[in-house]
Amino acid sequence: MLKSASYIKTGFLSITLFSALSAILSSCGPQQGSVATAQYFSTDTGVQTGGVQMIPVTTVRGRFKAWTKRTGNNPKIKVLLLAGGPGASHEYLECFESFLPKEGIEFIYYDQLGTGNSAMPNDTALYDLNRSVEEVEQVRKALHLDKDNFYLYGHSWGGIVAMEYALKYQQNLKALIISDMVSSAADYNKYAEEVLAKQIDPKVLSEIRAIESRGDFSGPRYMELLMPNFYAKHICRLAEWPEPLTRSFSKLNQTFYTAMQGPSEFGLSGKLTGWERKADLSRITVPTLTIGARYDTMDPEHMKWMSSQVKYGSFLFCPNGSHMCFYDDQQRYFAGLNKYLKEIAAGAQTVEL
Repeated sequence: MLKSASYIKTGFLSITLFSALSAILSSCGPQQGSVATAQYFSTDTGVQTGGVQMIPVTTVRGRFKAWTKRTGNNPKIKVLLLAGGPGASHEYLECFESFLPKEGIEFIYYDQLGTGNSAMPNDTALYDLNRSVEEVEQVRKALHLDKDNFYLYGHSWGGIVAMEYALKYQQNLKALIISDMVSSAADYNKYAEEVLAKQIDPKVLSEIRAIESRGDFSGPRYMELLMPNFYAKHICRLAEWPEPLTRSFSKLNQTFYTAMQGPSEFGLSGKLTGWERKADLSRITVPTLTIGARYDTMDPEHMKWMSSQVKYGSFLFCPNGSHMCFYDDQQRYFAGLNKYLKEIAAGAQTVEL
């Protein structure tokens, strides 16, 4: 059926205007976005592995391979993620995929030796803080990270490794991020005893102490008491824990954990018992962000204080968060982290968060 002349003319003009507008948008916004996206997800030539790189690590007990996986490609911001535990895999940090890529920030998962997809040495002598620092340095070299783009992020135990790395190798760093970790084992123990333990029902705490005195840490009752009275309040406050978190925890290297942390959740008793770096924080001269949360297993006031001790310190506080505040205070956490990374890359030394 034929349309009227006026309809055809109006329709044609509408189509023409729409086509012109589409062309303008294609040549400006979307095209630029697609180019930026292509650059961000560009990969090296050769066989593609989705960003996975197995890195040889030399130790006094031989050579082993550490697993890493890169997401993105940003020459100015490359964030190496050190997971906690000790003995946890990178998997509980998978929520970073929902927040960093859309800001164009490159990040690199990394399973430390003895965790996740990396080699699992049977020799407990390799579960050592100084050796872990040297491992990070070998990984850095293999990934070609340097003082112009290397942002070292450490969560919990990873924060300890990150602090130690900065104190020895900060000349290789652009910036340091310490999330949910204090700078003193003694202060960690004091907070666990004087603050966290007192928040537990006295009868429940008495039973937990009795189990610990018997050394029955692997018994089911210990976890039955810890989950509602400690983990659900101070590790992750979400009613249902995210799958990446439970998946990572199910793979925790208990030997690694016990060697460094000790078997109890209420303070350190392993190799880290005497660890102390409060007096050394002033030696850290690269931009440093510390992140603390109200319900954390670590004292948020201590983490705020840490930011005042380094030369260029910034502090991010998560009022609704716990030890896993990137899950239970997620929007606040990543808004602050992304702002920090981008402003430091732009030349700032401290960032108001």
